[in-house]
Amino acid sequence: MPTSSRKLCLIVVDSLRTDMLLRAVADDLAPNFAALLERGALIGDCVSAFPSVTPVACSEIATGVGPDRHGISGMNWYHRAEQRYIEYGSSLEATRAFGLFRTLYDTVYNMNMAHLSHDVETVFERLADAGVRTAVTPFLIFRGRRRHQLSLEGLMRRVAVAAKFRHAVWGPDELFYGELYASRRVPCKPTLARPGTRDTYSACVGRELVREDLYDFLLFSLPDNDHHTHTYGVDAMVDSISHADRSFGEIVDEAGGIEAFLDAHAVILMADHAQTDVETAVPLAKALGEEWQVLAANAEHPESAELAVSPTARAAGVYLLAEDGRRAATHAGVRGRLRSLTGVDLVAWLSADNGPGDEAVVESARGELRFRPGSQLSDRRGASWDAEGELGALAMEPRDDGLDDLVYPDGLMRLWSALTAPNAGDLLVSLEQGYECVDWGGATHIGGASHGALLAGDSLGPLVLCGLEPGVEEAREQWALRDIAALVLGHFGVTTDADIRAPEAQAATEAEVAR
Repeated sequence: MPTSSRKLCLIVVDSLRTDMLLRAVADDLAPNFAALLERGALIGDCVSAFPSVTPVACSEIATGVGPDRHGISGMNWYHRAEQRYIEYGSSLEATRAFGLFRTLYDTVYNMNMAHLSHDVETVFERLADAGVRTAVTPFLIFRGRRRHQLSLEGLMRRVAVAAKFRHAVWGPDELFYGELYASRRVPCKPTLARPGTRDTYSACVGRELVREDLYDFLLFSLPDNDHHTHTYGVDAMVDSISHADRSFGEIVDEAGGIEAFLDAHAVILMADHAQTDVETAVPLAKALGEEWQVLAANAEHPESAELAVSPTARAAGVYLLAEDGRRAATHAGVRGRLRSLTGVDLVAWLSADNGPGDEAVVESARGELRFRPGSQLSDRRGASWDAEGELGALAMEPRDDGLDDLVYPDGLMRLWSALTAPNAGDLLVSLEQGYECVDWGGATHIGGASHGALLAGDSLGPLVLCGLEPGVEEAREQWALRDIAALVLGHFGVTTDADIRAPEAQAATEAEVAR
């Protein structure tokens, strides 16, 4: 049973930026979020995953570990064992290119039941084992201990029937995933298939959860801000923040108002990543296809391809498929071609050239840096690294209290985790400000905004802590998504490997895992 008498509500507003949150509050467009800021502590620079896209970020929030351990590497990645791309719905056009049924199956079922590593546990699994009642509104990562049958309601019924999609999933006690899964009947219109209407569905479900007292921990997901900002750009975000605030206000009202809600709940308000405006497309697959045979979407003969290219918004992975004597030359050639492309900011890969064991190499216009876990340099989270070459490649400078990493926050650990992930590309790419990769459907968000890069603009979001242990916001110099699971578990007295009161101990653990 939970040791805390207060419930915990974790609100994840997809793509929320700190500056736009503060603007919405200042303009009196987000009174409920304003109440959290007034009563809690704002950490304005919580670091996302890399790539800073929703599947990777949600996995990190739910498990407390990076892609090296949870196994999700992007919006699109190449499955080496199955010799095919995994596509989680980069765009409607990309979904069509890979097939609606295949994308549905990968996004809804495989992401949780197959792609997310079973060597790590989610907060829903850990809390269930401790007797804590858990609930979630539509959130990409929901794996838990309770079995849920397919609901088959609304617009997705015909799609699921045609796809012969019949699979049950394991989730929290109360799982609501639009038309597909619902742990109980609620008077809420499923809207999973229509972006821009999901916050309203979350709000309706949330009212029922509050009214019936069905949870101790609620992950309250508000995804519409992401779609709105992709479409209209960063300056339009205040409108979707206001919409998210009203949706949160629905459960606040059901609880009897903000004071009553906060008497009963501790609250964490956060983003999974941020967004920045984009103006220029980078046709990565097309460019590499001029020199190598690039695996196409749903290719009939994948064995003939030399490369697989996985655009994931403002980042990408490139996979070398040929296992022959030309591999080293292909690797060098692809690196050279990537460096020549306008809009490419960083290229990173793993290398064992300098002796036993892997080291990461990152190359930018500012030079080349090689690094690996070690003892030479400490970062702001307390992890230690050995490095050779130009720290300026990641715009870093040493300082007394750790590396200055303002341009690429937590850059060493995020790159290392991404590169050593089981599904990582042989080469990882991060784009410059204003650029976005063309996805496999030929689509971009040009004229709107996007995310995915290692840069701070894509990677830093707000973290508001309200009603948790006093002074908890001071436990770390630099907060990251992988700290959230420990906060949630700690609230209910569930022991974790990453004690939030000992950040240097967690950093040592992270570095040891990295080794």
